[in-house]
Amino acid sequence: MSPERFAVRLRTLRESRGITQAELAKRAGVSRAYLSRLEMGLHDPPLSRLRKLAAALRVKVADLLK
Repeated sequence: MSPERFAVRLRTLRESRGITQAELAKRAGVSRAYLSRLEMGLHDPPLSRLRKLAAALRVKVADLLK
């Protein structure tokens, strides 16, 4: 999956749950700036970060990569 496509999916999941970037960043243990860059498609996160983001959103890692 391209970073741009992942960015759209991550933002969509976050917004559909009514979670701010700051809140999701705190739950996932990343900085808000890093999360913002993920949502802009500037980073391709490692599996360890995908797991943390998925847990924070209460979805499976596979759901982040659809």
